[in-house]
Amino acid sequence: MSLEKHHGGWVIIVSFIAGLLLTIMPLPLWAKAWRPDWVAMILIYWCIALPQRVGVATGWLVGVIQDVLTDTLLGQHALTLHLIAFISVKSHRRMRISTFWQQSFWIFIMILVSQAVHTWIHAMLGYPPRDWSFLYPAFSSAILWTWIFIILRDVRRAYQVS
Repeated sequence: MSLEKHHGGWVIIVSFIAGLLLTIMPLPLWAKAWRPDWVAMILIYWCIALPQRVGVATGWLVGVIQDVLTDTLLGQHALTLHLIAFISVKSHRRMRISTFWQQSFWIFIMILVSQAVHTWIHAMLGYPPRDWSFLYPAFSSAILWTWIFIILRDVRRAYQVS
């Protein structure tokens, strides 16, 4: 147990709320398939930046909240965000020293695995995939990762989140 006092927990909560709001924000029909996985990217950032504060339990809790907000099978997002948080916490040292291109590649892989699990769950429920559109969120998330990382890093530094 750490004796140092943590600061800025509200910043972490507000960032997850912003990610959840971006997830449920209405988009035009053509853009829905390309919606980045905002919550997963925010979770990955906080797991990399503060692995002692944000981890697997946070991923599961935020996933359950996302399941309720998006009206999906309860536990679907919780499972994938739990997995993403586990991988992020275990590889946070490696991710910290990686370049933005390498980080974007890892984001692509993690979101792709998440989307594959979602597609598998939908197939088990009787909704087989018709095309390869489950790849689109992985592409858009990888493209936006650098900006998300920079914005959250600057917010973390400005509010001295530790």
